[in-house]
Amino acid sequence: MNEFSPLQNQRLSAGLPSWLFALGVSLLASLAVLIPFFILGSASGHDFEFHVASWLDVAYQWKHGVLYPQWTAWTNYGFGEPRYIFYPPLSWMLGAALTFVLPISWVPGAFIFLTQTLAGVSAFLLLRRVSKPHAAYLGAAFYAANPYALLVSYIRSDFAEQLGCAIFPLLLLAALRLSGLFQEEKPKSSAIVLFAVPFAAVWLSNAPAGVVASYSVALLFAWATLAQKSWQVATRAAAGLALGFGLTSFYLLPAAYEQRWVNIGQALSSGLLPAENFLFTRIADVEHTWFNWISSYCALALILLTALTALFSRQFSASANQSQVSRAAWNSLLLLGTAALLLMLKFTLPLWNVLPKLRFVQFPWRWMSILAVVSSCFLAAAMERRRGWLWFCLFVLISIPLGTFLTRNTWWDPDEMPTQIAAITGGTGFEGVDEYDPLGDDHLDLPKNAPLAAVLSASADNSDTPPPAAKIRIELWWPKEKHLRVETPGPARVALRLLNYPAWQVTVNGRSVITQRPDQVDQMIVPIDKGQSEIRVHFTRTPDRTAGIALSLASALVGIAWLGWRKSPGS
Repeated sequence: MNEFSPLQNQRLSAGLPSWLFALGVSLLASLAVLIPFFILGSASGHDFEFHVASWLDVAYQWKHGVLYPQWTAWTNYGFGEPRYIFYPPLSWMLGAALTFVLPISWVPGAFIFLTQTLAGVSAFLLLRRVSKPHAAYLGAAFYAANPYALLVSYIRSDFAEQLGCAIFPLLLLAALRLSGLFQEEKPKSSAIVLFAVPFAAVWLSNAPAGVVASYSVALLFAWATLAQKSWQVATRAAAGLALGFGLTSFYLLPAAYEQRWVNIGQALSSGLLPAENFLFTRIADVEHTWFNWISSYCALALILLTALTALFSRQFSASANQSQVSRAAWNSLLLLGTAALLLMLKFTLPLWNVLPKLRFVQFPWRWMSILAVVSSCFLAAAMERRRGWLWFCLFVLISIPLGTFLTRNTWWDPDEMPTQIAAITGGTGFEGVDEYDPLGDDHLDLPKNAPLAAVLSASADNSDTPPPAAKIRIELWWPKEKHLRVETPGPARVALRLLNYPAWQVTVNGRSVITQRPDQVDQMIVPIDKGQSEIRVHFTRTPDRTAGIALSLASALVGIAWLGWRKSPGS
């Protein structure tokens, strides 16, 4: 590689800051990804309804003063579910914020535009450390519109994973710095914090992306420790990982602890198992197999591009001039790319079954997210060679037919967004998700048009007995708080349009009561005596959430102190 100085990477000859030019290139690449959206509307991919429903639900709760929701207001047709305890917050908060400032039909496209622009800029910040500026700009454009980004944008509609992938280059850059693989830069104490922040951001965007990121950086750190024969690398890495997990504790600790209260095992139901989603795997479900093959062809394109550019870049030749990036750094990138490739192949199934939480990635082809970052690095390195720009031309020529193919194999529904809005304004709500269903409930059996409250007979054993005549007045029905008054001539039970969950605290006339449930579902039923009864239902902060918040605050304070320490002697 030819020598280049950090000063070269700070400005263009035209006088623009390099990051600003990279931003412009990333904006253009993101707009290119969105061309079909301008013509056909929003792509309604596999996870589209799930994410849009979350955005709208959060926006509804913000209007009611709930800044950080845990319980949904409109899923399961108004019965709710603890979705936001288990699903990371960054994507649904960004989507909800966009609904306040943009027409609702623009929000999915705007989300993709923002995330892919971020992806391009973050890729540039990595690539300018391993290549010359012109190659870094083109590599950033590649990453903003790489085959996996097209697959997620057009067919998957997994907006949370898209946000996590946008942060991956920053995480890899921070990991390389922390490992000491940049020859001109000695790792500082601040590198631990600068690694922990993007690591936490990936986890707070998407949990499968967090698992992929965790194993990727762990592999890189292990390689760096062996290559440099220094336990200091392992010590810094352990500190960075601990701080990163500490910052995420307000989400990750409750998500881990409260899994015992929901049917989380449904996340690995039929069709979602790693064994059914390796490259070019066939199962009895024809549609599933077709999509798996689409994903496999995208992965194959990335694999071939990575292999060819790695060879053409000559980073592993004896004559390579590596002024800033050590041979160990390029070896670590090649190792990451190889590991990502192997984990997409079926013979690695024993690893998926043994390694902790790896199976919750669900789809082995999700490792394309790491392969795309590695591919952008080698592509940028290859573009430094003579006539290297032809590689970018090849990428553009491949992207056009690939994008056209993906566009024709997804769903374009211009009525999707109005339908989602009508689900809230009309009071019907949305379908729930199997893995977030409270234990003992089957959300498919919940009634779709249940009243907020209904009076039942006092005894569940004698369902033929008509309920007593009663008056119900709903005083408050907000996402985290329900107040109602019931007047009845005799003992009775009140069925609420709400699912039981340990975080709900229920009182009748100021006294805590134990709720009941029918046989088929986990609907909340409150027993009351005759006369007037004031029922209050409040979603409390459980001890695990309190501990998670405290640990995140403590980690943030440690991180701030660490950054302050960077100016001290020897830091």
